[in-house]
Amino acid sequence: YVLPLAQITLDQIPLVGGKNASLGEMVGSLADAGVRVPGGFALTVDAYRAHLAQDGIEEEVHAALDDLDVENIEALARTGRAIRARIAGQALPDAVRAEAFAAYQGLSRESGEDATDVAVRSSATAEDLPTASFAGQQESYLNVHGEEAIDRAIRDCMASLFTDRAITYRTQQGIAHRDVSLSVCVQKMIRSDRACSGVMFTIDTETGFPDVVMINSAYGLGELVVQGRVNPDEFVVHKPTLEAGFRPIVRRKLGEKALRMIYAEVDGAALLEQAVSEADRREFSLTDDEVLELARTALTIER
Repeated sequence: YVLPLAQITLDQIPLVGGKNASLGEMVGSLADAGVRVPGGFALTVDAYRAHLAQDGIEEEVHAALDDLDVENIEALARTGRAIRARIAGQALPDAVRAEAFAAYQGLSRESGEDATDVAVRSSATAEDLPTASFAGQQESYLNVHGEEAIDRAIRDCMASLFTDRAITYRTQQGIAHRDVSLSVCVQKMIRSDRACSGVMFTIDTETGFPDVVMINSAYGLGELVVQGRVNPDEFVVHKPTLEAGFRPIVRRKLGEKALRMIYAEVDGAALLEQAVSEADRREFSLTDDEVLELARTALTIER
């Protein structure tokens, strides 16, 4: 039921979904090139299927969806909520839980901790098809510590295959709910709440121009950038000139960066949002040297 990310390749998309397959390729293939990708493991779709095979869950879920009119917002909300509660409320199969806990203990030992902090993320088998994008339709859980929290986050992640927006989108795209499964990624987190994080592309995403690296960065964990809830700093680096040995940051745009997401230091909460000081908002979240290091890493990954 569990595979280390380092052993996963793109030909295993049916088993672990597109996100985990791509992560596996990066972890397994890029370490020798100096690209550092946090390790972790994936619960395969077999774990998801074993969970739904318990006590008639799968039959209940699909019977409810077969009769659902997604245009009826109240019915959609009621049905989705009931499905998610059913999946998340059922205990994981003993074998799935045992393998997940063993893998988590191994990851904690590698990190030199008793219970390391991880992100628990979804990787659906129908993500990012040529005709449809499923990004952001399932849930992610950050700063998850300990076996009890891991157990809960895995079940919540599986249940999030049936968020209202995911149910609606699959229906609109003509994708049968029965044809989609979910793999769960458990990945070591980086304490970017002490610095900054963001998103990087090896192409201009608006024009398709291929000769730049585009970086969006803000303080804290990257979730607020991904969700579009902060206005990040933007940097553009010209790739051919960078490869020629120069420092070609051709554009810098200062973002507002009004919020940062950090680890919560109190029991009962994993994350905390806080306002960014006016002084920090007026500063770029990355130095030029950091921008160029990231851009070189982007070129390595692209190659």
